[in-house]
Amino acid sequence: MSNILVFGDSNTWGLIPGTTNRYPWGVRWPSLVQQRFPGDRIIEDGLCGRTTVFEDALRPFRKGADTLRLTLESNYPLDGAVIMLGTNDCKALFGANSHIIGKGLERCLDELEKYIEPSKILVVSPITLGKEVWLPEKDPEFNETSVLTSRQLKEEYKKIAGKRENAFLAASDVAAPSSVDDEHMDEKGHRKLARAISEKLVEMNLAKEIPVTA
Repeated sequence: MSNILVFGDSNTWGLIPGTTNRYPWGVRWPSLVQQRFPGDRIIEDGLCGRTTVFEDALRPFRKGADTLRLTLESNYPLDGAVIMLGTNDCKALFGANSHIIGKGLERCLDELEKYIEPSKILVVSPITLGKEVWLPEKDPEFNETSVLTSRQLKEEYKKIAGKRENAFLAASDVAAPSSVDDEHMDEKGHRKLARAISEKLVEMNLAKEIPVTA
């Protein structure tokens, strides 16, 4: 059995677009991965508003590099991890470009690699933000520059994962935000991402599907 940590933000937590509610078990993508690998343990750690390294004065305890240390110790030992952060780092409040956000990701990877082999860490660049995410009725914490920055994270994260010998997946290759809020995945997006991540975990020899017997 493998113990696999899943560390992310609201799209890992399972926020339903346009609400403050959460998709139930069996809908949000980490639970779908768990159902596919009943012989392994998927540890869900998604938190709305979580960043890589930025302190949000409006929402405390969102700095991923710091809280990650607690998660790693409390869930020790771990065989692998999936990390998908960066969307909240694109907020206008932080004014960070993709290169700086990548540096924040590396701070998180530094912590993960104290407990887990680099090749057993799956770096997932997040879905891109929709072009109207910054509208008042959606999420005005973002601006038009945020949208462009989110689109640049794929190549930045891919480069970092390659350098550090981590596995890599671009969530934006398989899923997109709902038009309801241009930020969060709908149920279809969660299914697509769960499938893609599951395939990567098998490829990494971290998880194994158990055949269904009649």
